[in-house]
Amino acid sequence: MKSWIAYWNILTKDMRSYYLKPPNISWGLIFPLAWTAAFFLRSGSGFGDIPAILPGLMAVSVLFGTTSMLAVTVTFEKKGRSFERLLLAPISLELLMLAKTTGAIVFGIANAFVPLIIALLLTDLGGINWATLLPIVVLIAVSSTFLGLFIAVSVSEVFEAQTFSNFFRFPMIFLCGLFLPVSQLPIWLRPISYALPLTYGADVLHASINKAGLMPTALNFAVLSAFCLVLFTISIRNIRRKWIL
Repeated sequence: MKSWIAYWNILTKDMRSYYLKPPNISWGLIFPLAWTAAFFLRSGSGFGDIPAILPGLMAVSVLFGTTSMLAVTVTFEKKGRSFERLLLAPISLELLMLAKTTGAIVFGIANAFVPLIIALLLTDLGGINWATLLPIVVLIAVSSTFLGLFIAVSVSEVFEAQTFSNFFRFPMIFLCGLFLPVSQLPIWLRPISYALPLTYGADVLHASINKAGLMPTALNFAVLSAFCLVLFTISIRNIRRKWIL
C-alpha cells in the first residue's frame, strides 16, 4: 500500500509542477492543435476527407503530447539533481518510472480526443469501431511515452530532449502511414517504417475510423505491445547503469 501511495504522490506532484511548463504548452498542446486546424481547414467545404486524415492527426497529437511531457518532467529533475534523490524512494524502480510516465500517458490520451471531438462536430463519423479505437489510443500513448522516457534518460538538458525527440517525431509523421499509406512509400523506405512503433498504431486507427488498415489488427496490437516492453526495459536498464550501479 505504501508503494502505491508513493506512486500517487509522485504522479500528482509531476502534474502540478511540470505540465504547464512552456515546452509542454508549445509542443504538447499548441503544435497538435495548430496541426489539426491546418489540416481541417485544408479539407475545404463539406469536410469529406476528414475521416482519411483524422487517424494521422490523432497519432500526431498523442506523439507530441507524450514525448513533450517526459522531456520536461524527467530532464528538469535530472538537471536539478532531484531525480537522484527520487531514486532513493522505498519503491521499486519500475513502479517509480511508471509513476513518472502515467501522467504523460493520460495527457496523450486526452490529446488524441481533441481532433476526434472537433471532427465529430464537423462531419459524420458513425462508422468508427470504438472497440479497437479506444485501446489503440491507449497503447499509442504508452509506446510514445516510453519512447519519450528513453529519450529523456539519454540526455541532460530540456532542449536536447526536444531536439532528440524531433529526430524521431518528424520522420514518423511521414514514414508511419499517418497521412500517406506505407504501401505508397518507396520500397527502400518501408523497412524503416516497419521499424517504428507508430506505424502499427496508425494502421489500427485507420482501420477503426475509415476501414483502411493494411495489416491484421491483432498483429498491430502485438507488435506495438512488444515495442512498449522493449522501450521501457531499455530505459530502466539505462537508469540502473547511469544512476544506480
